[in-house]
Amino acid sequence: MADDRLNESTSEQPPPDGLERVESGIPRLDYILKGGFLKGGTYNLIGPPGSGKTILGNQFCFNHLARTDGSCVYISLLVESHAKMLRHLASLKFFDRDKIPDRLYYVSGYSSLREGGPDALLDLIRATLRDRRATLLVVDGMESIRQFADGEQKIKEFVHELQAFTGLIGCTSLLMCFKDPSYSFTENAVVDGVVELSDQLIGPRAVRELVVHKFRGGDYLRGRHEVEITESGIVIHPRTEIQFDKPPGRATELRVRMPFGVAELDKMTFGGLPSGSTTALLGAPGTGKTLLGLSFLVEGAKQGHHGTYFGFYEPPPRLMEKANQVGIELEKYVKEGLIDVVWQPPLEHMLDSLAEQLLEKIREHEQPRRRLFFDGVEGFRAASVYPDRLPRFLSAFCNQLRASDVTAVMTEELPLFRPEIDMPNPELANVVETVVLLRYVELRSQLYRLLSIMKMRESRYDTSIREFKITDQGLEVADSFESAEAILTGYGRLSGSPSVKEDQR
Repeated sequence: MADDRLNESTSEQPPPDGLERVESGIPRLDYILKGGFLKGGTYNLIGPPGSGKTILGNQFCFNHLARTDGSCVYISLLVESHAKMLRHLASLKFFDRDKIPDRLYYVSGYSSLREGGPDALLDLIRATLRDRRATLLVVDGMESIRQFADGEQKIKEFVHELQAFTGLIGCTSLLMCFKDPSYSFTENAVVDGVVELSDQLIGPRAVRELVVHKFRGGDYLRGRHEVEITESGIVIHPRTEIQFDKPPGRATELRVRMPFGVAELDKMTFGGLPSGSTTALLGAPGTGKTLLGLSFLVEGAKQGHHGTYFGFYEPPPRLMEKANQVGIELEKYVKEGLIDVVWQPPLEHMLDSLAEQLLEKIREHEQPRRRLFFDGVEGFRAASVYPDRLPRFLSAFCNQLRASDVTAVMTEELPLFRPEIDMPNPELANVVETVVLLRYVELRSQLYRLLSIMKMRESRYDTSIREFKITDQGLEVADSFESAEAILTGYGRLSGSPSVKEDQR
C-alpha cells in the first residue's frame, strides 16, 4: 500500500495545538487524531474479539520503535500467551523480532493481579516502566482487573494513579479492554481519550470500523471510519466527506476546454468540457458510455494531458481490445505512460478505500489538466455500507477532484428495458456540472443510438438531440438534429440520405 500522504502532512509540521504528539504510524489514525496521541496521555482502546485491538497495540509499539529511540512495555492480563501472539504477529510487515526484548519488553501481569489485586499490578507496572525507561505502555486485557477490583471506584483509582505516574515520566499509555455491554467503563471519565474498534455484520457483510469517542486536549475527526486488517496490519480509511469537508472557494487554474475527440460532440459543447469539472454519462448497457469515456482520455493524451481509467467490470486487456476495434488508440498511450488503467474486480470493496486509492493514483502525476474516466458510479454505491452516505460522499469526492484540477467523466448505468429516464443516483445530477444522455430508440425493428446534453453548468451548449454511431473508424455524432428527429418521429430513412424522410407505412 502507498505511504500515507495524510500522515506525512501531519508529521512535517507541529500540530496546531502546540502539544507534543506521539504518532502511532498507523495509516490515517494519526490523521484522524490530527497529529497522533498526546505524549504522556492515557487512552482506552475498547472492542470485541477479532476487531484488531491486539494488532493495533503491537503495531503502535513497533512503529514507535522505528520512529523514535524510545522503548515499549507490553503487559498482558490473562490473554493469549506471548509466544502464541508473537507467532501470529510474525506474518505482519511491521513485526521486527530484533526489537524483542531489548526495546520491546513483553511481561505478564496476571500473577501480580491475582495475588495482590490492582495495587500489586500497579507496582509491577511502575517498576517495569522505570527499569525499561519506557516511552510507550500497552496493557492488554484490562477487563481482567474487574475480577479483582472492589467495585468501579477501585478501577477508576487504578487508572488515575497509573495516569499520574506515566504522565510524570512522559510515557504514553494504551489500555485495551474487551467491550462487554455489562461493563460501565467508568474509567472513560478519567482517561485522556477513548477509541473504539467494532466488528459487526451489516447485512451479509462483515464490517470493521473505528470511532474516537473522546480526545482530551485536541480536535479529531468524529464518526465511524472504515478499518481493514491487512498484511501491513491495521489500515484505517477516514470518511471521505469529512476529510474534504472544506473545499477551496475557487479554482486555482485558468479554466480551458477539454474535448472528447468526437468532432460534432465537441462542437455541441463549444470546444469541450470545462477543465476541473465533472460530467455524468448516463445510458443503458451498450449505448457507448465506456467508449466515449475512453475517447475523452485518448484525446487528452494526444494533447499531453495525463489520464486515469478506473473501472470495475472490464479487465485491461479486454478494455484495450474493445477500444482498438473502433479506432481508439488506448493501448498506445497506456504503453507511453500517458494513461493509467486501474481495474478493480467486482468484489466487496470499501467505499473510502476506493476513493483513497483513486486519489493517490491521480496524485502520482502532479501536473495540471489531468483527466479521469470513472467507469461505473454504481461501484461506489455497491461499496457503501450506509447508502445514505452516498450524496455527501459524491459531493466531497467531486470537490476534491475539482480542487486538484482533474476533469472527470463518470458513467451511470440506466435500465436496459425501461422507456422512462430515472437516475439511480439523483444526487449525482446536483453534484456534476454536465449530464450527457445516451439512449436507444427502436424504429422498425432496428435500434438507434441518440445523444443529448441534458445539463451543462456555467457554459453554453447545444440542446439538440443527435444520432450517435459506433463504427470501425471511431465514434460519430451527426452534424444536425435531422436524423434524430426522423427516428423520434417514426420516419424511416433512405440509405445514404439521413435527412430524407419517407412516409410512415
